[in-house]
Amino acid sequence: MQESTAHQVAANATSSFTEHLQRDRPELLPYNRDLPTGAGATPLQVPHATTIVAMSYDGGVLMAGDRRATMGNIIASRHIEKVFPADHYSVLGIAGTAGIAIDLTRLFQVELEHYEKIEGTLLSLEGKANRLGAMIRGNLPMALQGLAVVPLFAGFDTAAGFGRLFSYDVTGGRYEEREHHTVGSGSVFARGALKKLWRPNLTEAEAVAVAVESLYDAADDDSATGGPDPVRQLWPVVYTVSRSGARRVPEPELAAVAGSIIESRTIARREA
Repeated sequence: MQESTAHQVAANATSSFTEHLQRDRPELLPYNRDLPTGAGATPLQVPHATTIVAMSYDGGVLMAGDRRATMGNIIASRHIEKVFPADHYSVLGIAGTAGIAIDLTRLFQVELEHYEKIEGTLLSLEGKANRLGAMIRGNLPMALQGLAVVPLFAGFDTAAGFGRLFSYDVTGGRYEEREHHTVGSGSVFARGALKKLWRPNLTEAEAVAVAVESLYDAADDDSATGGPDPVRQLWPVVYTVSRSGARRVPEPELAAVAGSIIESRTIARREA
């Protein structure tokens, strides 16, 4: 009986792990959950993740996220990670309802790995971006109930030979960004910093410094965004993606960059 079931699953296998779950085990999908309904239902208080910045640089793309999650006016976590490698050549940053966003990230990672095993090749960067959009679209009923997930996706297009960056809306709409982009509650402040700090053909080291400083500016004006924390030794999570693949920037390097920013602003005695 078990062998017959295994053969049936194999016969129905597709290159999309999400489609497989939707057909055979829809209750396992992150967005297929029962929520309280009706006039007496209490609004859910759940952790939200903010803020993500991404940009192109000479030879690739970079994505960075702060470490704070909030629940209303409460700091739910100072250690959350919001930027993850999707596969060897792409990264994903999440903003919105933290639990669903992290589950969607894990599902997306499995989706890409499943495709590679079934097809024997990597999915194109365009294909990855489209599949992520379909997943976000699947979460639309939850988003309409206040549990939205808004990601940023970036990767190195091995066919084209350069890095690309994609943003999304809650309906799964996909938009390619040319220079840089931000999402989350602190995005308006981070974007303002990026407009002043970003320039074409940044080196990787310069891009890391720009990302950290833009998150520092976001944290300065948005209480839901956490800045570099030398006391707790907490730094943003930063990934770069180039022709050689995705790389997480080591914490000692981030500590040095953050220390330089804090020192320069201390010397300048800036109020804002």
